[in-house]
Formats: sequence, C-alpha cells, structure tokens
Amino acid sequence: MSDTPSKSGAGSGQPSADADWPTVRDWRKTMRAKLVEQRIGISAEDRAARSSRISGVLGANLEPYSSKLIGFYWPFRGEYDPRSVLLSMQENGARLALPVIVERGQPLVFREWSPGSLMKQGVWNIPMPESGKPVSPDVLVVPLVGFDEQGYRLGYGGGFYDRTIAAMQTRPRTIGVGFELGRLTTIYPQPHDVPLEVIITER
Repeated sequence: MSDTPSKSGAGSGQPSADADWPTVRDWRKTMRAKLVEQRIGISAEDRAARSSRISGVLGANLEPYSSKLIGFYWPFRGEYDPRSVLLSMQENGARLALPVIVERGQPLVFREWSPGSLMKQGVWNIPMPESGKPVSPDVLVVPLVGFDEQGYRLGYGGGFYDRTIAAMQTRPRTIGVGFELGRLTTIYPQPHDVPLEVIITER
C-alpha cells in the first residue's frame, strides 16, 4: 500500500510534459487498452496470489470504516475483485453501496447493496442496483486501470469517478485498488482529474 505511489516508467511513445489534451487523451486511450489486455492476461494462479495480498491490505485500510457506508465496484474486465473483503465487513456491521450510471456526463449515484438485492445491467453490462434511494458513502473503493505517483487514476475514459468525487458535499475517503502492472510515471493529470488518497496494489 502506498499513499504516494513510487516512480516507474510509463512505456514508450508517451507525450511531452506540456502536451495538449487531445494528445494526452489519445495516449490514455492507447495505454488503457494495453493495461486492460495485460490485466486480463494474468493467469488464474497469479491472479489469486496477487488478489490475496491486495485483500489483506484493503481490509486493514477499511477497518476504521467497519460501521460506515462503503462504496465499491462490481469487478469488470479482469479487475481485482473486492467483494469477499466487503462482504466480510458487511457481516460485521458495515453497509455497502454500488455505483449507478444515471446518465453519461453526470456524476454517479450510489445505492445500497447486499446479497440478494435486485440488480439490472448497466453500462458495459456491469450489474447495478435496480432501485433504492441515493446514498453518500463515507469511503469509496475505486477500481484502477492505471495510476501514477501523484495518486491520479487512469480509468475507462468516462470521467465518472472524478465527476462524482468533485460533486460530493462531503468528500469521502478514496482508496484506489488495482494490480501493480498499472503503475505509471504519470497519467498527465488534467484540471478535471481528482487524485486518490490511497493506492493499493499487490506490492
């Protein structure tokens, strides 16, 4: 776990430090596809070992929120699966919430979730709660495609989490979770990007 991710290379073909947004956007798109492909390609045995290490650190970071509302994500395209950690916390008193995409270009809405909740297929066919009042999580567990040494996150390009965190009246604790292969020197953060407070990988 690292509050400030350490430096590593971002790969060849990266933009200059003063690159404009269209150049950065194109680079992000290419890097995103590369990292997702690498992530999907992790073997089952290797994935289990990496995930076990992540789960131990994630559980320790979430322990102070054992009686709070925790927003998390439904795993997608080879992402680390946080559900076992979150279900264990729910059994011990935590409440859980999943994000709902109401409209593109708008902040996410979180709805409470527990096993057995009615679900529907959302964007990218990711399950989300079918109904429920909007809630405001005390902490967000956020998936990473990539991340950099400043805590900025490379996601899927929709800007949903950045928009959501910026719009919240009370900012939640933000914990990014992903595999070490997503570590980059920089994602070339733009004014709309919001850094995460903690990054957790298997390292």
